[in-house]
Amino acid sequence: QVELVESGGGLVQAGGSLRLSCTASRSTLSLNFMGWFRQAPGKGREFVAVMFSDGMTTYGDSVKGRFTISRDNIKKTAYLQMNTLRPEDTATYYCNAGLRVPGGYWGQGTQVTVSS
Repeated sequence: QVELVESGGGLVQAGGSLRLSCTASRSTLSLNFMGWFRQAPGKGREFVAVMFSDGMTTYGDSVKGRFTISRDNIKKTAYLQMNTLRPEDTATYYCNAGLRVPGGYWGQGTQVTVSS
């Protein structure tokens, strides 16, 4: 069992940046991937980004070129650097990890609000 704890959300103006962190309760070496999903009010959960254990990354179309995912296995933490934020990026961001995407482990979510 792995617990995931997100942090770094908040309120930012359009065009600004935020960095989210997701820290696991134990070693992440056994996790095939760590990634991020988001859910806006009244909408379904949307794939944002994932990084696999071999370093390969995949991004959702709406965030390509603006968001960057990284992972530090020593710190048991995944990061999501979000640049050029837009109001439509407003959502609760969830860390996800496991074997296949989406994985079986979810964080509690962190709120990101982008004002226009």
